[in-house]
Amino acid sequence: MRRSRRDLVPVPGHAPSLWAATDFSDQTSWAVDLTGDEQRAIAHYARHPQDGDLRLTLSHSASTWLDMLVEGPGFVLVRGFPVHTLALEHIEPAYLALGRLIGSLEGQDRQGSLTTHIRDERLPAGPGVRRYQTSQNQDFHSDASDVVGLLCLRPAKSGGLSRIISAHAVYNEMLRRDRDLTSLLLEPFPWSRHTERRPGESPYFELAPIAFVHGMPRISIIPWFIRQSQAHPAAPRLNPDQLAALDLMEEVMALPDLQVVMDFQPGDLQLLNNTTVLHARDAYEDHSDPALRRHLVRLWLTVASPVAERVLSGQA
Repeated sequence: MRRSRRDLVPVPGHAPSLWAATDFSDQTSWAVDLTGDEQRAIAHYARHPQDGDLRLTLSHSASTWLDMLVEGPGFVLVRGFPVHTLALEHIEPAYLALGRLIGSLEGQDRQGSLTTHIRDERLPAGPGVRRYQTSQNQDFHSDASDVVGLLCLRPAKSGGLSRIISAHAVYNEMLRRDRDLTSLLLEPFPWSRHTERRPGESPYFELAPIAFVHGMPRISIIPWFIRQSQAHPAAPRLNPDQLAALDLMEEVMALPDLQVVMDFQPGDLQLLNNTTVLHARDAYEDHSDPALRRHLVRLWLTVASPVAERVLSGQA
């Protein structure tokens, strides 16, 4: 059902997905440490996956993380994944097994890759190079999954802070500032497909940045994908009002008082409810030694538990 500006109402103030940075006075409300037994279980599974099942040790903790994702603020930082003691070929299987405790693994590209390595690939600038393959900043955006995980293997020499923000707080502030511009974002905007394009497929697609699912707003946004659609002559032209609406969203997402900032350390695993939380990354300076360069591993998950289905769809 199409909504008019008169139909738009703020997300209720009691919603756990509606928060600002001031709601979290310290990290204890969103950061948890793996116990020694949990770390040993992960390390053992990584080297001997045929010998064990992480559910025996980690099912209770994973349930707590899921509660924080779907019934709490929508994010959690899990610290202590034993990256220091494991080779990369052992880290990935254990990481995937941990992800399966929360949801179903989801492919991230046309090839169905279950992990994506987030690092500066030192590639020449061009339309086929994605921002996560560079050291540039990534503005606030959403990913195409219920939950997104980022496991830090190595941080940058400097910079690269992770920033997250409540999508519902963004929506409410946009409504407060300009209801008419906000309503424009419920209509389809053109997005560039970049390299994710099948043979014969259009170089762009259309998607509304804001959609309502069971009465709750969901923001799907990668601002630079929308702006870069204008490089394709066949894509619909963005009119001044649409550009102003996009500017408004970016202006609100840039408000420091709404942002929670995380400085990743090796073994940190950030999990985000991608339907209620937007994330960004600061630009960074990396080490000259390739073995020391910033390296994160991304995971996409579909969450199918009854509680998660209700909350992620906006029914709770």
